[in-house]
Amino acid sequence: MTKSDSFEALTPETLPARLGGLPVLTARLGADPGAWAVREVGDGNLNLVFVVEGPKGSAVVKQALPYVRLVGESWPLPLKRSFFEYHALTRQQARAGKGTVPEIYHFDEAQALIVMEYLTPHVILRRALIDGRKLPRIGRDLGLFAARTLFRGSDLAMTARERKQDLALFADNVELCDITENLVFTDPYFEAELNRHTPGLEPLVAELRADRDLKVEAQRLKHLFAAKAETLLHGDLHTGSIMATEGDTRVIDPEFACYGPMAFDVGMLLANFWMSLFSQAGHEEDNSREPMRAYLLATVTEIWAVFRAEFSALWRSERNGMLYARSVFEERGDALGAEQALDRVLHELWDDLLGFAGVEIHRRILGLAHNADFETIADEGLRAKCEAPALRFGRHLAVNRHRIHSIEEVNALAARIDREARA
Repeated sequence: MTKSDSFEALTPETLPARLGGLPVLTARLGADPGAWAVREVGDGNLNLVFVVEGPKGSAVVKQALPYVRLVGESWPLPLKRSFFEYHALTRQQARAGKGTVPEIYHFDEAQALIVMEYLTPHVILRRALIDGRKLPRIGRDLGLFAARTLFRGSDLAMTARERKQDLALFADNVELCDITENLVFTDPYFEAELNRHTPGLEPLVAELRADRDLKVEAQRLKHLFAAKAETLLHGDLHTGSIMATEGDTRVIDPEFACYGPMAFDVGMLLANFWMSLFSQAGHEEDNSREPMRAYLLATVTEIWAVFRAEFSALWRSERNGMLYARSVFEERGDALGAEQALDRVLHELWDDLLGFAGVEIHRRILGLAHNADFETIADEGLRAKCEAPALRFGRHLAVNRHRIHSIEEVNALAARIDREARA
């Protein structure tokens, strides 16, 4: 396959013949493509994903489609999103360290495909949490990943030229940014055509869509997302974009990568752990998930504590960009001034991440793209009983974010709302 070939979607049947000439694949799988076993495993909203196994090893081939797979050809999307995913993965590995994302073996821009490491025996983190598995490393690993990628991709660490060139490159990821701007911040708050929700939630949905304070905050957060180009975001950092084992954590699928506020990735990530908390009642028997609830809240606490500590350490050791210049602070003997500035940055990030977490919860229950934490609860009445307190919790975060002071306060509130809903 050459870069000049016109795009053609792969199938399990055609993949060996079409990719069998790639030295990177024959070296890893075996020289005879006829001996490769191919299966399509993509269960996401956008792409084809194939696991390819041969006599010598394995790989994953991910290919973009020219439309939203969840909806169909009526919603076209540019193939170039694989270009942004490839470049985001290379930057994330450079900034967070080798072994934090899948290793990339090959990229073909014309065919919109990436050949990468097959992560095994890794499981999708969301699936592990639904099953009640407690993976011990994810709090630390995700806190470090977020701090390192967000700090090192910003004007705090990069030269002005580097950062602006990178901003210009990712600014072209227009269509996927548009999906985020509409599906996260706007569509859940009115009767958008593609919205859906669990039967039984109608009175609460109507209440939220009539809530002026909530709608103003949601649009304020959209304003921040669109205008505050602080750093390169993963753009879709949730428990479905993380693969893990007991001893390893990898972040995948950054095709929504764009420049935006640091708080967006962190807020999205924490929101998905809080949603997992509220979903536990739909996956348990006789209060058997109490240890899991404690684990989820402890993981949220650890992610935020590790993020703050690592971000602060990077501020003190790697703050060499154009913002908060050392020539203004440390080089003039004013280390305390640098600490005051750090406190201000972290405080604003904290306020905003709570808001982003709130709207993420709403869009996953009221919008187009739901998550499996709730969707795998077959009993619709029980599912609605899990989703309703999550929606109220999300509303509180979005509207009252400036008056919430600690992660412990948020976790205590989540635990109380969940407990009362189960009483």
